[in-house]
Amino acid sequence: MRGAEPGGLIGRSPDRAPDEPARGLVRLVTRLVVAQAIAAAAVGLPFSRRQMSSILITLAMVVALCALAVLARSGTRAAWRIAVTFEAAFIIYGLSRFFFARYLGGTLFAIITAGVLAHPAVARAYGAAPIRRREQASGETSLGEAAGEAFGGQIVG
Repeated sequence: MRGAEPGGLIGRSPDRAPDEPARGLVRLVTRLVVAQAIAAAAVGLPFSRRQMSSILITLAMVVALCALAVLARSGTRAAWRIAVTFEAAFIIYGLSRFFFARYLGGTLFAIITAGVLAHPAVARAYGAAPIRRREQASGETSLGEAAGEAFGGQIVG
């Protein structure tokens, strides 16, 4: 019986980190925001009908979404709050644009992403410790730590 073995649940590998589900949820949110940026560009640019203001607004939204994806990837609580705030703003902007211009580029992804961000498991995942890079996860020292040890912990100026 595999479930009774040390290491836990059926199908779970023993070398898997305990914070792996949190990382998966953070990756999911990041991928959704990137997909939202792609959808906004794919729908917004053809819809603009060569009007410079619409093109610039669409490009600004895509850049903001890409920056949000980079921020959301950090996995911090502040990143979660900023992502929720931005998604709410994108939903409000998208719905107002839908009512006045019958445009819906990226708004559905904003609603989906906001729903995912509102899920309690995702909120807990962003409340966990920040996700570290794989290079430093195995106990390796960072450049700052290595330099501090090289000079006896003193700053050389």
